[in-house]
Amino acid sequence: MDFEANYEISRTVDFIRTRNFTKVALQFPDELLKDSTRVAKALRSELGKGVRLYVMADTAYGSCCVDEIGASHVDADCVVHYGHACMSPTSTLPALFVFGKASIDVNACAESLRHCLSTASKHIVVLYGLEYAHALENLKTVMAELLQFSVSNSSVHFAEVACSSINPSGDKMTEKEQLYSHNGVSDIEEVHKYANGNSSLISVDCNKLEPCTKYSLGGLIWNMPVGHKMEDYLLFWIGSENPAFTNVVLTFNNCEIVRYDAEQSNLLKDFAYQRRILKRRYYLVEKAKDANIVGILVGTLGVAGYLRIIQQMKELIERAGKKSYTLVMGRPNSAKLANFPECDVFVYVSCAQTALLDSKEFLAPVITPFEAVLAFSRGSKWTGKYVINFQDLTASTTSEVVNDTEEARFSFIQGGYVEDIQPLENGEHKESSLALAEATEKALNLKNQCTDSVLFKGKARFGAEFFAARSFQGLNMQYENPLPQSYVIGRTGKASAYEDEK
Repeated sequence: MDFEANYEISRTVDFIRTRNFTKVALQFPDELLKDSTRVAKALRSELGKGVRLYVMADTAYGSCCVDEIGASHVDADCVVHYGHACMSPTSTLPALFVFGKASIDVNACAESLRHCLSTASKHIVVLYGLEYAHALENLKTVMAELLQFSVSNSSVHFAEVACSSINPSGDKMTEKEQLYSHNGVSDIEEVHKYANGNSSLISVDCNKLEPCTKYSLGGLIWNMPVGHKMEDYLLFWIGSENPAFTNVVLTFNNCEIVRYDAEQSNLLKDFAYQRRILKRRYYLVEKAKDANIVGILVGTLGVAGYLRIIQQMKELIERAGKKSYTLVMGRPNSAKLANFPECDVFVYVSCAQTALLDSKEFLAPVITPFEAVLAFSRGSKWTGKYVINFQDLTASTTSEVVNDTEEARFSFIQGGYVEDIQPLENGEHKESSLALAEATEKALNLKNQCTDSVLFKGKARFGAEFFAARSFQGLNMQYENPLPQSYVIGRTGKASAYEDEK
C-alpha cells in the first residue's frame, strides 16, 4: 500500500493548516517507530518551516492513549496519534488519529460474513479493529452484491468509527458527545441503503423517527432499536486477538461472538481464554474484599475524567473502612509494586484497553475501578455486566453502599465470616502530604509493644502499622542510650589468617 496513503499525509496536513497549529507532536508506537523519519519528512515537505514537528516514542503509559504529558514537554499545540488507539477523550490537547490501513481480503471476509448470516438465526453486528476501518465501505458493497437475492430474515449491521479527531473535554461537548461526534456532527442516526434496494444491509439500524439506544466501545459506535438487546445479536469481529477484542468479549459476555482473522483469512469461534479472564476477574473481586490497605495506581494523566474517578475511588474506599494511598509510577510492573508491600490490593485507573493488567506475578492483585465498586460496596452483587471504561462509572454508582455494615461478611477466600474494619475516627483517613511519614515515625517510636496482630499481610489498618510490625525497620533506629556507641577496633590482616590468630 502507498506510504502516504497509509499514513494519511494529506489529511494530516489539512488538519494542521486549518487549525493553524505551529507545534505538532507525532506519537508512534514501538512497531511503527521505524517509519517515523519518513513520516516527519513527508509532513515537513508539505507544511514548510512554519510548523515544528516533534516525534514522540516510549510513551509514559499505554501507547494506545494520547500522550499529553510527553507533548506538554515541548509545549505542543496538538498530537497526531499513529497506530492502534483506544480513542479515550483527551484532557488538554486536540488529537488527530491515523489508524493505518491493514491489509484484508474483502471478498473472503464477505464470504465468511455471509456464511454466518446463513447459519445463524440472529441478526449480526459487525465490529472491527480501527486499522480495518478503511475497508468498511468496500465490504458493504461486496456484501450488498452477495445478499442481493438473499431471502434471509436476518440482517447485517455495521458499526461506524466514532471520530477521527478529538477535542479536549474542556470544550462545550461532553465526553459522550465526543465519542458520537464525527467531523463536527454529533448525531449519527442515518440509515445507509444501497442502490439495489437491499434493506437487510444497513450500517446504523435506527432512523431519525425511531428511538434507539446508542452503544460505543473502542472508538466504534452503533445504534440498536429500543427493545432490542445485544444478547439477541451475533457479534462478528474483524481483527486480531488484541485488547480491543478482549474488551468486546468481556463487555458483551452474554453474546455469541465470532472472530475473522484478517491475516489468516479464517473464522474462529473458540474464545475460552477470554472467558477464563472473566472468571479470574471475579476471583480478584472476592480477594479485594478482604483487603485493608488499598493502593490507587494512576495509569493515565491524559484521559479526561481521571482525577474525578480517583477522587471517587478514595471516597468509596474510605466509606468501606479501608485506607488508600495514591501512587503515580508510569507503567506498573512487579518490581515497582513490590516497593509497596503494605498494599493488599491495587486499583488501576487507566484507559479501557490497558485496564486489565495481568497481576499473576505481582505480590498483590490489580483490579479495575468497576471491580473496586463491586468489592468495596457492601451488599453489591455481580450480575454479569462488566464495565471497563471508568468514564461509565458515575458518582451515583460508586456511592451505592449498603448501610448494614455491622453484620459479618462471608469471605470466600478465608472460608468464613469476617468483620470488616470500621472507618477510623478523628479523621485519620484524611490525607495530607506528610500523613504517612508522621504516622510511620510515631509507630516506629513505640517501645516494648507487641505487634502480633499485624505480623502478616492483611491485618494492618494503614501503612504505619505494617511498617511497625516488620523485623527490619530501617537504619535510623532510636536507642535508649542517647550517647553514641564507642568505636571498637576490628581485626587486621587477611581473613584466612588474622594477625591475632596463631
